Parts: sequence; C-alpha cells; structure tokens
Amino acid sequence: MAPPPERPPTDYGSAGVDADAIEAGLAGLVRHIRTTWPAGADGLGAIKGRPGYFASVVDFDGLGIAVCTDGIGTKALIAQMTGRYDTVGIDCVAMNVNDLVCVGARPVTFVDYIAIERAEPAMLEDLGKGLAEGARLAGVSISGGEIAEMRDVIMGAVPDRGFDLAGTAVGRVALDAVNVGAGVRPGNSIIGIASSGIHSNGLTLARRVLFERAGLKVSDRLDDLGETVGEALLRPTHIYVREALALLASAMPVHALVHITGDGFLNLTRIEARVGMRLDALPAPPPVFAAIQRLGGIADAEMYRVFNMGIGFCVIVPSEHEARAITILGAHGKACQRIGTVVEDTQERVWIEQAALVGRAGEGFARAGAAAP
Repeated sequence: MAPPPERPPTDYGSAGVDADAIEAGLAGLVRHIRTTWPAGADGLGAIKGRPGYFASVVDFDGLGIAVCTDGIGTKALIAQMTGRYDTVGIDCVAMNVNDLVCVGARPVTFVDYIAIERAEPAMLEDLGKGLAEGARLAGVSISGGEIAEMRDVIMGAVPDRGFDLAGTAVGRVALDAVNVGAGVRPGNSIIGIASSGIHSNGLTLARRVLFERAGLKVSDRLDDLGETVGEALLRPTHIYVREALALLASAMPVHALVHITGDGFLNLTRIEARVGMRLDALPAPPPVFAAIQRLGGIADAEMYRVFNMGIGFCVIVPSEHEARAITILGAHGKACQRIGTVVEDTQERVWIEQAALVGRAGEGFARAGAAAP
C-alpha cells in the first residue's frame, strides 16, 4: 500500500532496529563462542545437530539435552502501557519452548530472569501467573529463576514499572533423533499453523507505527481490529508444543519443524537442506497486520521480513502424509493448512506468491522477477 506522499514509509530501520548491524555483531560474537565447543564430534558436551539452530543439543553422556534462551522484547512496553502483566509470562515460555521443539526435543523445564526498575509485589505476582500458565500449556516445570532490581539500567514506558523478562528452556531428545531439517526434499509439503497475531516479534516497528506515527493509544479501538490496540498487541504467543510432539509421536516422517519468529518466513531457510520454499496458499493475515501496514505505509517486503503474517509455526512432511499431518495438528485447536511446497533451489530462496516476493536469509524480501521453480 502506497504511503501518504508527505511521509516516507516506516520500516524496521527507521523504528530503531538495525538488522544489518545486529547480523554483523552476531558474527563477531559467535566467533568467540565457537572456541568453547569441545573438540571432536563425540564426548561429554559435544554439540549435536546444527549448532545455532532454533535450539542447541548437547551430548550429556549419551543423552541429548536441548537448550535455548529468549525473551519477550519490547512487548514488555505494551504490558506497561496497558497496566496488564499477567500474560507476558506466556510469551516468555512460548518463545523458548517453540524453538526447543524444532530440534525434536520434548521440553522439560524452564527458568526465568526478571530485571525490574523497582520491585512491585503485585506486578511480580502477575508476571508469575503468566509464567505458570505458559508452563502449563507447554507441559514443563519452572525449576527456578532470578529477579534483579536495577533502577539505573531498567527504564520503561511507565515510571517505576520498567522490566525485562527472559528465560531458558531445557528439554531432551535422543541423539539419533535430533531434527535440523536435513531430510527435507523437493516436493515435500509445508504446513502452516496459525499465529495468535503479532506474537513477540516486530513490536518495535508496530509501536512506532501505531503510537508515534498514527498517534493512537492502547485504549483506542480500530474498526478493522474489533478490539483495542493494546489488546491486539498484548495477545499471548501461541504455544505449539502439544501439536508438534503429537506429530513427532506419530509414525510419519517429520522432515522439519520451524518456528516463525523474527525474519518471518525466512526462518524456513534455517534448515540444513539446501532447498527453496514456494508459499502459494497462505491464509489472509490477521487484521492487526493490515492495520500496521496501512497506518505505516509499509511495503509488503518489509511486512513479510519483520512479522509472522498469521503463521506462527510450520512443519514439513512428505506430500503423501500431508492430510494426516493436518488432522493431527488441527486436533489441538489451532487452524492449520498446507501453505506451500519445497522446491529445488540451491540458493535457498523463499517465494511468497500472493505478494509476488522472493527472499533470502540475510537479504530480506524483494519483488520476484520470476516465478518459483
């Protein structure tokens, strides 16, 4: 949608997130982290599968221990603006366990870290409510955590209510069952499971558009949302553990599981197989994305680079198992459908046919000059 002529379109960079700088910084950080990995492929502490995937798997005396860490990002600011703190704990658990299950692991336990501007018992209790509900939905325990009051470091949208919430999930997986998408082949079906909305990615851009550019408040209602802006942005991230584990427990081959978070559908390129993805049957995105795009004058390419656009998790299975996989996944209450097909492409591109876009990891999306293979 073309922006008003007097105002340039909004994008992640203008909202304050420099994705290129993050990638460059990450490369340098990872160079040092790699020096800690044990030499050789076997032995206590060896990293299995594909290091740096959605979660890492460590060989612990023959048992695969999967671990990952994540937080809720600037969704913490939405909680402060609305004065509601009892749901973001669900997001914190979700962002971790949804990554953990991608390697084929069963999540087992979770620890949290809460950094706060000022200790406020009622707020902390509400954060605990959300964490407990997220753990219930994921089938994990919360075995510990840490609270740090740092008034000189943590500041938020509301005085004395600044906080950050992050966590680490731990699970287990047989070392010979670690799944990093190595078995994906052209012709496989890509099944998408619906998101609950914006989840916990892209909120810096959403906040810039809705609150700064459009001048809205969290209590404002938009006709196309059918709810307040705050309600739409605060809706908790779906947890996909139960349906993913049900699929893994079936007899069918599950070639990949992919959490659609930051970078949107480019997360599909994180798998080990060198293939392309043709998405030709995506459902209409939830109204929150249309509202953000309309009010921010955001290009389609930027929307699909930043947001999940209505699909929060994908599984890739052989086409002959597509119908049964959809039945198993759909039994857990979330909408799901075939959204595309794996194609031959050594450049590992993702085509979004309904938006005429093609993208690659590290490059984002652009207008497609040709159809997918």
